[in-house]
Amino acid sequence: MAEELKKHTGRVQSVEGGKGIEGLNYEDLCIQPDVELPKGYKPPKFKMFDGISDLKVHLRTYCDKLVGVGRDERICMKLFMRSLIGDALSWYISQNPKKWVNWVSMVSDFMDQFRFNTENAPDVFYIHNLKKKPMETFCEYATRWRSEAAKVRPAMEEEQMNKFFFRA
Repeated sequence: MAEELKKHTGRVQSVEGGKGIEGLNYEDLCIQPDVELPKGYKPPKFKMFDGISDLKVHLRTYCDKLVGVGRDERICMKLFMRSLIGDALSWYISQNPKKWVNWVSMVSDFMDQFRFNTENAPDVFYIHNLKKKPMETFCEYATRWRSEAAKVRPAMEEEQMNKFFFRA
C-alpha cells in the first residue's frame, strides 16, 4: 500500500509541473532568485544579441540601458537574459546560474563563448581586395566598404582608408 501511494504521488508531482523535482524549482532555475526589481521599475527594451553580432557592442548598449539600476550588479545579472535570443539564449539557459557569483564572472563566460565574433575582424588585406558587386551602385559599394573598413583591427587611419579605397 505504501509503495502504491509513493507511485501515485510521483505521478501527481510530474503532472503538476515538476514540483519537488530538484533542479526545476524557481531558486534552481532563476539567476539571482532573491533579487526583486525596484517598485515601479520597468525594464527597458534591450537590443537583442543572437550570438553573431559584436558582443562588446551588445554589452555596452545593454549596460547603457540600465539607467537607475546599473550599479546593482545583481539586477544587471537578472535582466541579462532578456537581451539574448537564438544561440546566445540557448547557451545562457544551458548554464548553471549558481556558478556566476557576480557580473564579471557571468560576462567573462559570455565573452569566452562568443569571443570569435570580435576576433574575426577583417584585416587590411581583406579591405584591399573588397570589390564592387555587379548590381551594386557606387554609393552602396562605398558605404559597404567604409563599414567594413571601420571593423579593421588595429583601426585604420583616415588617410590610410582613403589610400586603400581610391586604389581599389
